[in-house]
Amino acid sequence: MPEPKLLKNSLALLVNRLTQGIATFVLTTVIARNLGAYELGQYVLAISYYYIFVTFVGQGLKTLFTRELAREAEATPVYLVSGTFLQLILSIIGYVLLVVVVFLLPYNPDTSMVCYIMGLAVIPFALSNITEAIFQAQENMHLIAITTVPIYILRTAIMIWFVNLKYSVNQIAVIMVISEVIVLITQWTYLVNTIKPAWQIQKEFMIKSLYSVRTFFAIDASGIIAGKMDILLISLLGSEFLVGLYGMISQLMQPFIIISNSVSLAAFPAMSKAVSLGKEKQKSETENVLEILLSMSIPFIIGVSIFANELIVLIYNDPKFLEANLPLQINVFTLIASPFVRSFGYLLVANGLEKFNLLEVIVTTVSGGVSGVILITKYKLIGAALMKIVMAFSACGLLTYAVCNRLFFIDLWRVIRRPMLIGGLMSIIFLLLKTLNLDFLLILGISIVTYILIVALLFMNDFGGFNLILQKISRK
Repeated sequence: MPEPKLLKNSLALLVNRLTQGIATFVLTTVIARNLGAYELGQYVLAISYYYIFVTFVGQGLKTLFTRELAREAEATPVYLVSGTFLQLILSIIGYVLLVVVVFLLPYNPDTSMVCYIMGLAVIPFALSNITEAIFQAQENMHLIAITTVPIYILRTAIMIWFVNLKYSVNQIAVIMVISEVIVLITQWTYLVNTIKPAWQIQKEFMIKSLYSVRTFFAIDASGIIAGKMDILLISLLGSEFLVGLYGMISQLMQPFIIISNSVSLAAFPAMSKAVSLGKEKQKSETENVLEILLSMSIPFIIGVSIFANELIVLIYNDPKFLEANLPLQINVFTLIASPFVRSFGYLLVANGLEKFNLLEVIVTTVSGGVSGVILITKYKLIGAALMKIVMAFSACGLLTYAVCNRLFFIDLWRVIRRPMLIGGLMSIIFLLLKTLNLDFLLILGISIVTYILIVALLFMNDFGGFNLILQKISRK
C-alpha cells in the first residue's frame, strides 16, 4: 500500500496540477466556443512552443536540483541563489531561440505574434522551477499548491472575462506572462524569509551544475519535442484549425495526465531516497505507484472509448468537433503505456541511470518523427493519434527493458490485478449506463461516485472480503 507521505504530497501536487488542468480545460473550451477553432489552434500552438522551450531550459535543472537537495538539504541557500542565476541565463537564451524558430517557420504573422508574447512566460516559469525544486526536495509540495493555486484561479477568471469580451489571444498571452511573474515573486518571498540565501554567485557551482545537467537537458529537450511533435507536425502539415481540433483531444486527456504526473512526481523524492535502502524498497515504491496509475488509466480508457461522442458534444457543443471522435478513441490507448513510462523514467533518474531516459527520448523522437510525417500527411488527425501510439509503446518497451536489465523485475501480477478488477467492474457500470440513455452529466456523476467507492473498497485493508477475493484470484 502507498505510504501516507506519498499520498499527502501527491494530493498537494494534484491540487496544483488539477487547478492548472481545469483552468486550461475551461479556457480552451471558452476560446473554442467564443473565438473559434482557428484561434484555439493559435493558443494551443503558442502554449506548445512555450512548454517546449521552458522544458528545454528549465526542467532539467529542476530534476537535478530536486535529486541533489533530497540528499544534501544543507546546500539549499547556494542552490536558491546561484541556481536561480544560472536558470535566468538559460531562460533568456531559451526565449531568444523560441523567437528565432517561430520567425523562421511559415506561420501567419498573427499566429507568430501570439507565440512571441506567450514565450515571454518562459523566463519567470523557468525561474520558479528552482523554487519548486526546493519545495519538492523538502517534500513540502503543499507550498507549491499554496503559492500557485490562488493565482491560477484568478488568472483563469480574468482570461475567461477577456475571451467573453472578444479580446484576441494576444491579450490572453499577456495575462499568462504576468501571472507567472507573480508566482515567482510569491515563491521567492516565502523562501528568503525561511532560508538564509547565499547571496554570492558561485561560478564553480554553476559550471558543475551545467556539466551535471547536460544529460537532463538532452532528455527533457528530446522528450518535450517528442511530446509536442504531433502539434508541431499538424501545424506545419495542416492548419491552425486542425491544431485546434487536436488540442481539444489533448485537453480531454488531461484529467488522467494531471493526476498521473502528480502521483509520479510526488514519488520521485522517495524513489531517490530508496536508492540507499536497497532494491526491494525501490521495487515496492515503484509497484505502488504503478498500481495507483493503472487503477486510474484503465477505467479512463474504457470510459472515453464508450462515451467519446457524448463527451465531445457536452464540452464543445459544436458538431464540427465530432471530427475528433475517432482520433480521441485511438489516442486514449496511449494511457496503457503511460504509467510505465512515467514511473520507470523517474526510477531510472533516481538511480543515476538517466542515460536510458536519453536513449528512450531519442528513439521515441525519431520513431515519432518518421511515423508522424508519413501518417499525418496521409491521415491528418487520425495519423497524429496513430503516431502517439507508436511513440508511447516504443518508450514503454525501452524503459521496461532498462529497468529489468539494470535494476529488477516488476511483479506484474501484483501491479495489475486490482486495476484489472476495477476496469472490469467499471466496464459493467459504463455499459449499463449507456443502455439507460440518461443525461450525460448524470452518467458522469454516477460513474465518478461508483469509481471512488470501488477504489476505496479495493485499496482499504480493513475490507478483508475484497482482499480475500484478490488472494483467491492470485492462487489461480
